Amino acid sequence: MKPATLIGIVIVLAVIGGVWYWMSSKSATPTQTSPDYKNATYLIENQPVTLINGRAEAASAPGSVSKTVTQYFGNEAKGDLNGDGIPDLAFLLTQTSGGSGTFYYAVAALQQADGGYAGTNGILLGDRIAPQTTEIKNGQIIVNYADRNQGEPMTARPSVGVSKYLNVEGATLAEGQPISGAGERCGGNMTTAPVCIAGYHCAPVPGSHLPFGDVGGTCVAN
Repeated sequence: MKPATLIGIVIVLAVIGGVWYWMSSKSATPTQTSPDYKNATYLIENQPVTLINGRAEAASAPGSVSKTVTQYFGNEAKGDLNGDGIPDLAFLLTQTSGGSGTFYYAVAALQQADGGYAGTNGILLGDRIAPQTTEIKNGQIIVNYADRNQGEPMTARPSVGVSKYLNVEGATLAEGQPISGAGERCGGNMTTAPVCIAGYHCAPVPGSHLPFGDVGGTCVAN
């Protein structure tokens, strides 16, 4: 192989490796931990944001006087999200960038064995929504809020009820279907049909003559 060809191959591999590393650093969930979840690092729109006493501030762009402010909003819920038996936290963050928008994100702070917290990525809920409740049930985060109908102006008052169901997958927060526990409703002919928690399956309700595939049933042990 000619030296020039070998050098070219090395350069190409170096470029590919650099791009892969850059993409990985942008999309990875933060792994560092903090003793306080209000001082942990979260990934918002693929950018790591480290809170200090529940707040972070940075220039919106290099050299810009406009600031992007991320801060703790609240609506906190506590429960085990990753099955390790240690209670975690779920709550909302807001982010503003100098304009009229106020964007709400759901995040989780995963408690470690040493008591520290590792922040997850944030799931965007919307701009200028009306948060209601956040709860943890069957290991899943349920965020309830009001939003606007599609096509409505931002000046309209949020009036449409929305529920987002979020699961921790490894160390990443992701949207999923509703999860039901023992004896709770499951299945049915709808796109957001509840699925059963691990160790249970959806079975017809005893004595029901309704079509199982359409109306679903209840979760029973495997």
